[in-house]
Amino acid sequence: MLEKISVSNECGLYKMEDVKDIDCFIATTPETREIANNPLVMGVDYTMRLEKACRSILKNLYSNGFLCLEENETIIFNILRGGLNFGLREALYHAFGWNRHGCSFISAQRARKDDDPEKWHIIENEYAKVYMPKKASIVIGDVVATGTSLEHAVKALVKEAVNQKSHLRSILFFTFGGTRALEILKETDSLCRKTFPGYEKTTLVYHEGCFTVPDENTPLSIKETGTDLVCLDALMAKEFVESKYENPAYPLQRCAVYDAGSRAFWTPEYIRDVFGYWSEMKKKAENGTTFEDVLKERFPLADNKRFNCVDLRHLCEKQMSELAALID
Repeated sequence: MLEKISVSNECGLYKMEDVKDIDCFIATTPETREIANNPLVMGVDYTMRLEKACRSILKNLYSNGFLCLEENETIIFNILRGGLNFGLREALYHAFGWNRHGCSFISAQRARKDDDPEKWHIIENEYAKVYMPKKASIVIGDVVATGTSLEHAVKALVKEAVNQKSHLRSILFFTFGGTRALEILKETDSLCRKTFPGYEKTTLVYHEGCFTVPDENTPLSIKETGTDLVCLDALMAKEFVESKYENPAYPLQRCAVYDAGSRAFWTPEYIRDVFGYWSEMKKKAENGTTFEDVLKERFPLADNKRFNCVDLRHLCEKQMSELAALID
């Protein structure tokens, strides 16, 4: 269940009522709705929209008494490269006029295990540049599916704080993600309370919804297990659900963000990924699958009557044409 905290044109904030131990919110903004619905939002446009969304959410958290940050104690902890998508350094500047908050960096690249492709491990974690003031409030952003990178990063963060004799006050985490983000943040909160006396709070902010990460048993005909963030059985802001009716392609998207790294920093790879999905969907349409079939599969809570007789093959061709125009 979601408790409405505040709603405006710039930002809606809902608290997840059944979550204990940490503050957990679903935030909705025009920028993140566009990101999660429209894969043509990419590159600098994508990261600028995400930064603006985080800026609005920071202001909303502050005005409602959920933020405990001080400029000279705040560190942006960037998990490379996904963490750079969120623009949190700039978001704090634009939200509060801050100029002296710090940034730290850690690499955490995951990959599927050769002997079990449904399991993941860290293959690159050699780079780290971590600054810690005597008292530190940490702000992090990352896309979380399996949570492999996040779990590695927060353990390294706590270890580094201990090594530098820093005292952690709080962690604020922004994500496009699923339930694994919540599990890891609750574990981290418990660890921080044991390690740092007087640790104040952990706050988790989901952009638009707590999405489902499909596995082998998830009933989707097209899926990237351990990677996709899908709307099937997800807990979502009502504004986001309503936005799905703006375009019949929106409720059919394979993933809320697809590959966030390539979407921001290497768009040719990202475009090929999205194009490939719609190409697969077109083949299904040519074999008799209808728009109604896919809508029931991917977004079953939608009211099909609000879409006017959508031809799935034509919809796929339109998506592919728009993407193909961006391929050099």
